Amino acid sequence: MHPETLPRPAPISQDEYRARRRALMDPLPRDSAVLLPGATLVTRSRDSEFPFRQDSDFHYLTGFPEPQALLLLLPGREAGESVLFCQDRDATLEAWTGIRLGAAGAVREHGIDEAFENAERSARLAELLDGRHTLYLPLADADALALAQQVRTELAARARRGATPPVAFADVSERLHALRLRKSEAELALLRHAGEISARAHVRAMRAARPGLMESQLQAELEHEFRWQGGSGPAYASIVGGGSNACVLHYIENQDPLTDGELVLIDAGAEFDLYAGDITRTFPVNGRFSAAQRALYEVVLAAQERAVAAVRPGTTLAALHEGVVHDLTAGLVELGLLDGDVRTCVEEKRYQRFYLHSTSHWLGLDVHDVGAYRDEGEPSPLLPGMVLTVEPGLYVPADDDIPEAFRGIGIRIEDDVAVTDQGHEVLTAGVPKRVADIEALMGRK
Repeated sequence: MHPETLPRPAPISQDEYRARRRALMDPLPRDSAVLLPGATLVTRSRDSEFPFRQDSDFHYLTGFPEPQALLLLLPGREAGESVLFCQDRDATLEAWTGIRLGAAGAVREHGIDEAFENAERSARLAELLDGRHTLYLPLADADALALAQQVRTELAARARRGATPPVAFADVSERLHALRLRKSEAELALLRHAGEISARAHVRAMRAARPGLMESQLQAELEHEFRWQGGSGPAYASIVGGGSNACVLHYIENQDPLTDGELVLIDAGAEFDLYAGDITRTFPVNGRFSAAQRALYEVVLAAQERAVAAVRPGTTLAALHEGVVHDLTAGLVELGLLDGDVRTCVEEKRYQRFYLHSTSHWLGLDVHDVGAYRDEGEPSPLLPGMVLTVEPGLYVPADDDIPEAFRGIGIRIEDDVAVTDQGHEVLTAGVPKRVADIEALMGRK
């Protein structure tokens, strides 16, 4: 029997995309322009490409889903401030790879003011940018920079005929990423949906787990649910690490059998309309925690739940991390995995033997989403509309000085959390994380 299919949230509207472009353009000088390329197809092998995914910045401003596109934003242009270049309509190619929107479709479906097919780009691009003093573009993108330099060279060659080339290039990324950091209600709905799909997938994996199953088979359970619920697949390479594989933070081989008496760590999330879910859960392969597993797990869980509860406007990711470090260190001392008082262990960073990463990152169109973590050298305060992960973990090496019952145990617990006006909303609450709830769920399989 197939699981129920969740109702889809509304897509981002044309009006919202227009408002995003407006928000980016309004602070810019009237004689400037934004030049932003979309993503291109990437060859997988010979004539086979990887599945296409649009560049996140380009998607944020346009929603346009095709490769080889270019966006220009031209403040004050009477004929239209947004101009898009896109793939040419081509009946022969479309018979092989699908219908293309073309220029008319870009205007109709995505609210672009004016569009041209790429066949016209070389003839029109310099003309459109003539007289624009500063070009804002992603300076780290070598292709974008090369295109901007090509336009400047072409206009400089026409200077005697009255053309005026751009004088300066500036990076658009910081401005654009600041806009992306705070999510709209429509974006939160998509992130909530990605989180719900991801949670259902984790529940499905818990129910399916048993000794002898392969890590890859649990991965298949997860990713089936992602697809079944309308996601495009995983938002990042799924991590399914049984036993000591859980101590490898980005373990993605997922090729070993699951062993009775060990834990399995799953870090996986669905992508829906390009927005990411990101959940980690750790649970016993056989459905029952051992005493040592439970003791270590409860340390991580307590730190994670306390950090989630602390998410509210005004706090910082640095403060969340500081609290987690204290709680994990206290737990390690209590379990005898660290010697000394908690304060000294924190000051000397002894906990880093067991906890190697930060507690949080931004979440959105990218699983490690864009946006500054510091403002003028100080941690940025959380604001409503920001979305972050909370993901403490402990990873115990299999060293001789470690009590045998704890060796090779890796535990991480991660949820996606949106900052609200009054506090927070957990977007991934649909998958259990308390010991009794996990054991009860797995006992029903």
